[in-house]
Amino acid sequence: MNRILTLALLLAPGALFAQQSDDSIVQWERIAGVITAPNVDNPVAGIKAGAGPWTTRDGHARIDLLTGRASFDVEGLVLVGGNSSGTPGPVTTLNGTLVCNVGTGNQEVIDTAEVKLSAEGNAHFRGQLDGLPAVCASPLFLVRIGSSVGAAGGRWLGTGAVRTFGDRY
Repeated sequence: MNRILTLALLLAPGALFAQQSDDSIVQWERIAGVITAPNVDNPVAGIKAGAGPWTTRDGHARIDLLTGRASFDVEGLVLVGGNSSGTPGPVTTLNGTLVCNVGTGNQEVIDTAEVKLSAEGNAHFRGQLDGLPAVCASPLFLVRIGSSVGAAGGRWLGTGAVRTFGDRY
C-alpha cells in the first residue's frame, strides 16, 4: 500500500504538468486587420470581408476546445484610408468567430456574443462558446462586424495570427 501511495505522489506533479500543457487550448498571439481594396471581397471560409482595409494595434484570442471557454481582445481596430480612416467608422459591435474544419463538408462557424467596439477600436470578450464540434481541425479565428450594424453584419475585419496549441499564458 505504501508503494502505491508513494508512486501516486511521485506521478501527481507530472499529471498536473500534463493538464497545464493541454492541446485543447488554441491561441492566436495577435489579431491582424483585413487588407483589401475598397469594395473588393476577400472571403475566408465563405465569410465576406469588410469593405475596405482595416488594421489593429494589438489583440489576441484564446479558446478551450473542450470546455468552450473563450476570450478575445482587440485594440485599435480601425479603417485605413477613406473619410473614416483611423476610426471604426459605422461599426459599433463585434463578434469573435471560431471556424472549425475550414473548407470541408463539416465546417462549423461558432460566434461569441456581441461586444461593443469603442470609438478607439477596442473590444473585449470573456465567456463561453456553445455548440463546439467534437473535432475542430485547423481552427481559425475571425473578428466580425456585429449583426446590429445591418447589411454589413457578419463581415470579417480581422483574423487571428500566429496560432499555437497548448496553454502558453
